Amino acid sequence: MSRIHIVPINEIDPTFLSRLALCLEERFLYEFAVEKSLTLPASSINPTRKQFFLNTVVSRVQATRPGPGYVLALTHFDLYKTSHNFIFGDANEHEQVAVVSLHRLRTDFYGDEPDGNALFQRTLKECVHELGHAFGLKHCYNARCVMYFSNSIYDTDNKLSYFCEGCDRRSRTKTQ
Repeated sequence: MSRIHIVPINEIDPTFLSRLALCLEERFLYEFAVEKSLTLPASSINPTRKQFFLNTVVSRVQATRPGPGYVLALTHFDLYKTSHNFIFGDANEHEQVAVVSLHRLRTDFYGDEPDGNALFQRTLKECVHELGHAFGLKHCYNARCVMYFSNSIYDTDNKLSYFCEGCDRRSRTKTQ
């Protein structure tokens, strides 16, 4: 069985990460290993935007890669990339790296009461989505498929945490 490394950036609850790893193992049939946290200093934050630049995060993850195979990095920090004001996550098929930010997945970001279950479900969906990209999948036109592009948190909430039949078939050919 192949391994995917989960790299928390700064501190993320270990119980949350263990639960996430189990759910991801079920979906991908890979072994997921939660690795030691990678610390990014506050000086890495863009002072004007108050966000981490995605390329900075990916470079640091690449520099400290825990071993061969795919890497899924998770952070509480808000992320952006050149063409977007913010991103829930991103992936690089060539580098085999996926990054997901929990920042805008939190219900309290939108003025609602904190909801740990909603945060977990949203994080699971975004992790499956970004790992799908890392495996070479493109966005899907099925709004219920996890590979559907999320323009907003409402799109994320509407999706399932699984690939549709077509994306599942494509993912199996990419990961074998």
